[in-house]
Amino acid sequence: MFLQGKTTVSQYLLRRLLIVIPSLIGISLVLFVLLALAPGDPFGELAQNPAVPPEVRAALREKFGLDDPIMVRYFRWLLAMLQGDWGFSFVSRMDVDTLIMQRLPVTLIVIGASQVLALVVALPVGVYAAMRPYSLFDQVATTTAFIGFSLPTFFTGLLFILVFSIHLDWLPFVYQTNVSGTGLEYIWEHIRQAIMPVVVLGLFQGGVLTRFVRSAVLDVVRLDYVTTARAKGLREGVVILKHIVRNALIPVVTLIALQMPIVFGGAVVTEQIFRIPGIGSLLIASILANDTPVIMAVTFVTACLVILFNLIADLLYGWLDPRISYR
Repeated sequence: MFLQGKTTVSQYLLRRLLIVIPSLIGISLVLFVLLALAPGDPFGELAQNPAVPPEVRAALREKFGLDDPIMVRYFRWLLAMLQGDWGFSFVSRMDVDTLIMQRLPVTLIVIGASQVLALVVALPVGVYAAMRPYSLFDQVATTTAFIGFSLPTFFTGLLFILVFSIHLDWLPFVYQTNVSGTGLEYIWEHIRQAIMPVVVLGLFQGGVLTRFVRSAVLDVVRLDYVTTARAKGLREGVVILKHIVRNALIPVVTLIALQMPIVFGGAVVTEQIFRIPGIGSLLIASILANDTPVIMAVTFVTACLVILFNLIADLLYGWLDPRISYR
């Protein structure tokens, strides 16, 4: 029976992957066409340089195929991407895949830590507030949650810098990769400079999740099977954790998956505020410099990550609720 369940999950995963492939192709096509039709030229700065002869500029445009039809350029890019060649950055003068892999871990660490912080705060606060609706704790939690997701990340980030960096001088407001020190001192310096961006993102996402967890728990706590579990004499902690929270997490998982594009958008702003060398700051710098290969790669990688998180959410549904079938 275990093997049968494992096979069913594998088949479901295979079917989802087959659906993901045309989705990614469609996303990449739309992104490529939009960037190709956008105003600007990747070699615009080079064209304004009087030290570069016109024949050199023409040779470079011919080498990179910038004057070819859009669809020809797209299929050339797609085949190169499938072979592991993500293009060449005209500004950084290096391969795009190397550039992204240098920045991606930092972004994933910041986003991952902020999501963990949001869940650690939202789950207990939302559940406790729902179990005691309209109490003082519920009102304080609801007000704080409203403030958390009402304030934009750029405002919260600047406020944190003003308070904790300028006035109190507790935390650095500029993220530095060349941190001096070794051992625990090195680790602590990295933690110190990551606290504010992680809390800024976690506060926004935690406010949304707290309200949603509270609402989901209130919907579940009134159901008949919860009353039956209590009538059987089960401890209140068992009823809450096993029968209420587990079923209430299903819409919460959906929300987390759907919120990932917003989280990545917030990460772009947060990285700009705290000067974090992630893919968000790389995307902004590439847009300002009209570095099309980097823009295309970063947006495509972000789309892949969003689809991956949605796939993980679909797999979690069956674990949270055995009634959900993967067939």
